[in-house]
Amino acid sequence: MKITETNRLSLRWVEESDAGFILTLLNEPGWLQYIGDKGVHTLEDANLYILNGPRAMYAQKGFGLFLAERKLDHTPIGLCGLIKRDGLEDVDIGFAFLSAYQTQGYAYEAACATVEFAKESGIKRLVAITSKDNEPSSKLLEKLGMTSDGYVTLPNDTEELKKYGLKI
Repeated sequence: MKITETNRLSLRWVEESDAGFILTLLNEPGWLQYIGDKGVHTLEDANLYILNGPRAMYAQKGFGLFLAERKLDHTPIGLCGLIKRDGLEDVDIGFAFLSAYQTQGYAYEAACATVEFAKESGIKRLVAITSKDNEPSSKLLEKLGMTSDGYVTLPNDTEELKKYGLKI
């Protein structure tokens, strides 16, 4: 189901048929370094990730991580969307793109569209979290107008993360 689009991207629900892409993205060096190993090492794992992650959140909240694909050739290049996490009072914006499509403005484009979607959905405040050493994500969040909101450690985790906030 298509959610929104930008000049170059379509954002849509992640489908089970996207398992190959999810397997690739979740095993990219940047994902593993900054987000962590989600234990997705086979197509079956990727399918379970889709069903228990994005698809479950769509059913519960009406939003989740959306697949960003180029309109030009329908190539899936990343995820960008909204997540309701345990340990965070507000809805969180998250994004991850294949390394081949980073530094080309795609993540910013998708994130702007996601902020607009959140606003249209009645969400009043967004937060974002990132590891302390993830400068590219921090810069993108600041470019979105988000400001530092201290640090947070999520339940069942030990890493202290940078937290950003934005009233929309």
